[in-house]
This record gives sequence, C-alpha cells and structure tokens, in this order.
Amino acid sequence: MEDLSKKVKEHNDKLKEVKREVQKGIVGQGKVIDSVLKCLACNGHVLLESVPGLAKTLLVRLLTETVDRAKFQRIQFTPDLLPSDITGTTVYEEKRGFYTIKGPIFANFVLGDEINRAPPKVQSAMLQAMEERIVTIGKETFPLPKAFTVLATQNPLEQKGVYPLSLAQIDRFLFKVFVDYPEEDDEVLILNQNTLVKEIQEFGIKKVLNPDKIIEIQECVKQIHLSEEVKEYIVDIVDATRYPSNYGIEEGRYVRWGASPRASIYLALAAKATAMMNERTFVVPTDVRAIAHQVLRHRIVLNYEGKAKGISADHIVDCIIDNVPVH
Repeated sequence: MEDLSKKVKEHNDKLKEVKREVQKGIVGQGKVIDSVLKCLACNGHVLLESVPGLAKTLLVRLLTETVDRAKFQRIQFTPDLLPSDITGTTVYEEKRGFYTIKGPIFANFVLGDEINRAPPKVQSAMLQAMEERIVTIGKETFPLPKAFTVLATQNPLEQKGVYPLSLAQIDRFLFKVFVDYPEEDDEVLILNQNTLVKEIQEFGIKKVLNPDKIIEIQECVKQIHLSEEVKEYIVDIVDATRYPSNYGIEEGRYVRWGASPRASIYLALAAKATAMMNERTFVVPTDVRAIAHQVLRHRIVLNYEGKAKGISADHIVDCIIDNVPVH
C-alpha cells in the first residue's frame, strides 16, 4: 500500500505539471484540462464539444507538446474525406509491387478536428482503431502505438453541415466534455496574452511525459482500490439509466435508451483516475459522482418527448445521482 501511495503521489505530481504547462497557453478551463488528463490516465478517448473559437484544438496541441517522443497527427474532418485518408491504403508500383501506406491514425495522439463534419462512412473508419487499437488495411492488420489517444472536437449539432456521430462511434469515447465560454476576467487575460497569434513554440512548453511514463500512469490507475460497495453504486447508477422507474425517477419517461455495460467499466476506471488525481489509493462515491456527467451524457438517448421539452441528458444524470443511494 505504501508503494502504491508513493506511485500515486509521483504520477499525480506529473499530471499537475502537465496541467501547468498546458495553462501557459490556455487561460482558465481548469476542469476541461483535468477531464482530458483523466482520459489520458485511463487510456481512453475524449470528445470535446463547443462552438468554434474556444481553444479546443489549441488545448490538444499544447497537451501533445508536453509529451516527449510522441507522434502527433491532426485529421481535419471534411465532407469529402475518405476512410482511407484516415487509416491508410494499399498501392501498387511496378518495381515494388503492392505495399501499404499508413494513414495519420498511426500516432500516439490523434486530433480529430470537427469530427462531425464528415459523413458516417468516414467516422466509422475510427471504430476499430479506438476500441481494438488495431487497423486493418486491405488484407493486413497493424497494431497502433501502445500509448494511443483520440482527442476529437465537434461543433454542436444545431449548426449546419454536421453529421451526428453514430451511437457505436460515440460510445467509444470515455468522456464527452462541454467547453464553455471563458469568464470575463479570463477573457481579459486572453486579450493581454493575445494567444491566437502565437506559434506553439512561443509558449515554451516543457516535455513532462513520454509514452512509457503514460503507460506507467495507466497501470497505476488500474491498481487503485474499488470496494464492493462502490462497485454496486456504479452498477446502480448505470441501471438507473435503463430502468429509471425502479429508482423513482420521474424524468425517466424521457429516456429512450440507457447506457451500455461499457458505461459501468468507464465509470469505474474514470473514478479510479479521479481518486489518483486526488492522491488517494481508493475510490469513494464522490469520485463516481464527479465524472458521472462526462461518462453518461453521450450514452443516454432521449425520446422525442424529452427532446421536444428541451430536457438534457445532464438533467437526467442529475436526477439519477439525487435518487440512487450509496450502499
């Protein structure tokens, strides 16, 4: 236990250092940065949603700058993008014969910019990579790097020219994080720093992590203790998304589909990462509640009545947290 406590403190210090480096270029948005770091610690993927201009792409680029020996690739999703533009393709040359050209998905950090600008056929090219960490090109299958994270950004569905992500695609993301407008004081600082006209190199970002260290942190997260009572609490929360009437949740009539078992796995894993970032070797119910919205908001599908009344998935999660007791 002492060994684990020592590791937890060491890894937490590293993640705090990464956050400080990222904040050299990002003003405010501390909770968003924490959420992205939790996904990294869980070996998960994160979906960032907001209107344009709130530094989603900058955040991802700054994060990758803190990682030494890491390969970064950016994929700009557009309506004319093809699946082979992401995964790669097999080509033929007379002297060489057939050979494979790998696509930009073969990297440690993949930024999927405006992922919902591309049609579903292209979005689906990410499915195998995100879940199985392998990519099939023609008849060959290739492994992805061990430290592999997709950080995708998307614009709200109310905007024109966007394609909603399929349920299978969106379920691959550990977190869906809303990036909100900055506070007024923060916006003044943004003006003073004039961050938009700076090159990434001008922020002076130090290399804090490397792929091997990231894997160490991910292994440490798995060792965080999860009691039987907290496990039951997690299962009850996910069960309440499927059968809300069993928990006396009136707003449950607006839910069409609840969360899958993947939500239970991700809730447990993200709660462990939260505990580690709070320098604890065990999970408490507060850790579960802290990440419930990010894990569940994109896994709860509302029915037509709920959408017509403007009910949000976050509101349903609030009701679940209020009504599901801790064992």
